[in-house]
Amino acid sequence: MAEPPPAPPMPKAPPRPRPRHHHAPPGLRAVPAFSYNAHRSLVLGLTFLAYALYHASRKPPSIVKRALSESWPPFYDPALLGETDVAFLAFYSLGMFGAGHLGDRLDLRLFLAAGMVGSGAAVALFGVGYFLSLHSLAFYVVAQAIAGLLQSTGWPSVVAIVGNWFCGRRRGLIMGVWNAHTSVGNISGSLIAAAVLKYGWGWSFVVPGGLIAIGGVLVFFFLAPYPEDVGFAPLPPKQASETSTDEEDRSISIAGGTGEEGRRDAVGIWKAFSIPGVFTFAACLFFAKLVAYTFLYWLPFYLTQTAIGGEYMSVTDAGYLSVLFDVGGIIGGILAGFMSDQLDARATTAAIFMYLAIPSLYAFHAYGSTSKVTNIALMMISGLFVNGPYALITTAVSADLGTHKSLKGDSRALATVTAIIDGTGSLGAALGPFVTGFISKTGWDSVFIMLILCAFIAGACLSGLVKAETLQIIQNWRNRSTNTQNGIADPGAEPLLGGST
Repeated sequence: MAEPPPAPPMPKAPPRPRPRHHHAPPGLRAVPAFSYNAHRSLVLGLTFLAYALYHASRKPPSIVKRALSESWPPFYDPALLGETDVAFLAFYSLGMFGAGHLGDRLDLRLFLAAGMVGSGAAVALFGVGYFLSLHSLAFYVVAQAIAGLLQSTGWPSVVAIVGNWFCGRRRGLIMGVWNAHTSVGNISGSLIAAAVLKYGWGWSFVVPGGLIAIGGVLVFFFLAPYPEDVGFAPLPPKQASETSTDEEDRSISIAGGTGEEGRRDAVGIWKAFSIPGVFTFAACLFFAKLVAYTFLYWLPFYLTQTAIGGEYMSVTDAGYLSVLFDVGGIIGGILAGFMSDQLDARATTAAIFMYLAIPSLYAFHAYGSTSKVTNIALMMISGLFVNGPYALITTAVSADLGTHKSLKGDSRALATVTAIIDGTGSLGAALGPFVTGFISKTGWDSVFIMLILCAFIAGACLSGLVKAETLQIIQNWRNRSTNTQNGIADPGAEPLLGGST
């Protein structure tokens, strides 16, 4: 007897509308429900704005350095300006470890919003010294220390939130584009601080401080840290694998869910540190961020001290020109993310960029004074190679390792891993500007020698992972060649970083 024909497949049910949910931010409860992809766009936009404001509020010290050194005791000695920088960055890096641990345990929306409002108040506090005519070094050091501690809430939170909503094959490119917030913040912070400097250097702190506080209010009302907060199911841990696509992410997440069952326990700092690759990338970022933050804090001052085309710049003009370093950084972050996706090799991409930063730094210092056009071109190239790996490691790599297969899908570690990597990097960020304040007295040649050496060490830190990735790339290429010859469809490249990318 012939077998009956198989029944036709059941049509897929249309996605359920988003139900009202008690975890939803107050602002989202007051508006009509909208789609999962619309929520992802909102998350990208709000986290982009949030961290751009964090970075904008860090630019004033570099813009007002010369004004302070010329007219405001006790800052006649540039080394004392370095002490305020190191106070901010030291407390930022130390606070980062605790912030990441808390970020995986507390409500990320409330944690981020409170951090932004508090950061705004702390940044404005430094500017209050101008209006009260305060000349105590201790006051400014304490103000920067408080600001650094509060600003450590930002990075672990925004990376964890984006990691909760995005994964898949294009994570490097998506986060590379998203990471432009760092450079956009630096650019806008420089322009704002330079524009209001003529009214008194205190305004260069008060205005950015007010803006980040307003951003914190927006985060409180409209940012949903988890898909389940607004009625969608969380992304399963297996979806963090390299084989998933954005469409797969959407089809799984839009299925709905109550939310509570998706929340997983956070891991401890030591367990997160033991994830393969965390220590290596943290060490690399220590030196990479040392280079990046030395430019962040000292580039405008360096430009005022260097005759470009035979002329010296004003403080305001140097502040405006320095933003081009960050324009190059935007391109570098996107390019590094795209390359790492195509090569399936985060470490190799980061190492290539760090090694290419070496000749670019040398050329900027040696030939940047020739003319303004030459200076601009070399500054942007330096920004591309310096900020590219810094952006890649603090975004895609941190998100990859925060969902590593060794966690077995039963823990949340995105904020903790991000904090460990960026916190270690921030120790280097604190060291670079601090040392620069002293060795710049002997000449800028010494500063650039230090930066070039650190760029080389950053690349060398990744040697072990680069070797493993290179072997994997060669093996994947051989497999594809063999499959092509045998007429077998390419199953896809094997994921690197222990299977978490």
